[in-house]
Amino acid sequence: MSRLLIAASKEQLQPVIRELYRRNIFHIEDFVDQKEEAYEGFKIGMPLSGAASVSSEVLRVRSVASSAGIDAASIEPAARVPAGTLRSRIDNELPGIEKEIQSLNAEKTKLDTTLREYGQKIHDLEPFAAAPLPMELYRGYERFYVFAGHIPADVALSVPHEKFFTDKVPGNFLVAIVPLEAKDDVERTLLDARFQAVAIPEETGHPADRIAWYTTEITRLTAEIDKLSGRLAAQKEAHSAFLVACDELLTAEVEQTEVPLRFATTDEAFVAEGWVPSEDVPGLIEALRQATGGKIFVSETEIDYDRDAVPVEYDNPSFSRPTEVLMDVYARPRYREIDPTLMVSLVFPVFFGLILGDVGYGLVLLAMSIGLRKIMKGDAAGRLFDTLRNASISSIFFGILYSEFLGFALPWSPVIFSRHLQIGGHGGGHGPQVAELMIMSVWIGILHITLGRILGMANARRLYHGSHATKVMMANAGWLATMWGLLFIVWSFFALPLMPDMTAFPVIAAGFNATAVLGAVFVVAGVVAIARENVLEVVELPTILSHLLSYARIVAVGLSSVAIAMVVNFIAIGMLIEPQLETLSPLGVIIIIAGLVVFLLGHVLNTGLGLLGGGLHSIRLHYVEFFTKFYKGGGLKYHPFGMKRRFTED
Repeated sequence: MSRLLIAASKEQLQPVIRELYRRNIFHIEDFVDQKEEAYEGFKIGMPLSGAASVSSEVLRVRSVASSAGIDAASIEPAARVPAGTLRSRIDNELPGIEKEIQSLNAEKTKLDTTLREYGQKIHDLEPFAAAPLPMELYRGYERFYVFAGHIPADVALSVPHEKFFTDKVPGNFLVAIVPLEAKDDVERTLLDARFQAVAIPEETGHPADRIAWYTTEITRLTAEIDKLSGRLAAQKEAHSAFLVACDELLTAEVEQTEVPLRFATTDEAFVAEGWVPSEDVPGLIEALRQATGGKIFVSETEIDYDRDAVPVEYDNPSFSRPTEVLMDVYARPRYREIDPTLMVSLVFPVFFGLILGDVGYGLVLLAMSIGLRKIMKGDAAGRLFDTLRNASISSIFFGILYSEFLGFALPWSPVIFSRHLQIGGHGGGHGPQVAELMIMSVWIGILHITLGRILGMANARRLYHGSHATKVMMANAGWLATMWGLLFIVWSFFALPLMPDMTAFPVIAAGFNATAVLGAVFVVAGVVAIARENVLEVVELPTILSHLLSYARIVAVGLSSVAIAMVVNFIAIGMLIEPQLETLSPLGVIIIIAGLVVFLLGHVLNTGLGLLGGGLHSIRLHYVEFFTKFYKGGGLKYHPFGMKRRFTED
């Protein structure tokens, strides 16, 4: 990144803004109070005239688009519309479109409201439909009081009354007409019987007739609403491209109108500071000079990396760009800090494949990622589904190596360690090679953490200076020495499979052989180097073991997925389907169908668990065990002034 200072007379403000916006590479640095001292006599922020009117136009267009249910992300751009042509169309066509869409929506909203009211009236009338009284007889008395409501069971009243009770409606229903002077006594009796009163609708005629009338009206209103929805859909189809183009054009105008708020200005001149990718600096300077006829001053200023917040834009190969969404969840790298996106894009799918490692589940997730990628058009969602696609391919690859397909063994033996369990008749071989798998996971942890500490030393050289950089580098080297020293000691006392056997070296002193002594020297030197940077870090030494063992989740979560798959197969096929195939009967067909349902639901659930387990645990190993060794992040996102036009052009 290069830092540019742009200064020109006020009459060149609009040409400069248009050129910066068009090129979409200038990250504007906002002026703060401290900079007012550097630009004495300048004011911070002076918007161009017309900002309020353009903003109101944007809100107007967005309101119309929202009323028509138009989403710009779902619109595929066709030919771009010139800004001048579109501006004249806004003045001529937008008022008519706005009036039509708002009229249709207002009418539809009114009918929707009436439809809900009629539905509520039917709900209120339904309990009364079982009673033999017309609705006008429930009210209008001076000497009597009417109770109506739900009650668990019929109840006897000790006063003169007229009563109707039915258990043919949900919650039962009771109507009682009593003298007004006996109201309180009857109310106590009913409350003791858990009576729940309902409001008596303001209706006339028999409830069943009123319900029939409202039902007919609801059918009519629904048909009218469907017609209005069709007309709105036609408006959306006809004007969606125009409205999203209007939104884009007016948004661009608003942003250009408001950007002087971020400049330092006087009545005669303005100053802007910002960041540009270094390779784009010459082209931008030349374009600004052409736009202003050379009446501009552009200077590249010195960067203080310790104080200036330099914006960061990722610069990764195309295949690793989807993984940037996982990096942004954690933190964007600081300027000059090592960007681990490429490493995550390579290692995350490997971890996911090692955990899930099933051809069937991988194919399901691959189809899901491709399908959802076509449906969901957002950039972040697209990158996330691309990451899932890569992880799914890795799962298929490791499923071939593990010889696994939905919990079944494929026709060949596992190329790497077996994860097949002895569950049901479909378990084969000698069972899972748990010890070998655990050692494999520990080796993955050793290599991953070692890489993190090496990157920590490299980052110290990039980010720090002098003695502080040396201390940070030595601390990372100390963590490495301590971990490898402990490994040497363990290998000197225990012969572990798939690990170096150092137990045969001759003992030198106190039961320690040569490699154990070397490991002890490494540990002591490492602890000293760690304490030299910060003595409190010594209390974190047990995390060496916990972080290494954390990689065992690769095996544990993977074996749990295999176990669930094989249990589902055993229940669905071994216990339900296969026994019925020997003597097929009508009951057996039902049981076979039940077995198929268990098979499908079980594997759908396990696919979801595999996605969550493989994804969350894989990214956790990066965030917690890997990034904490070298990566802090916290970089400022590169956000250039401008817009990537999809529907319009200058």
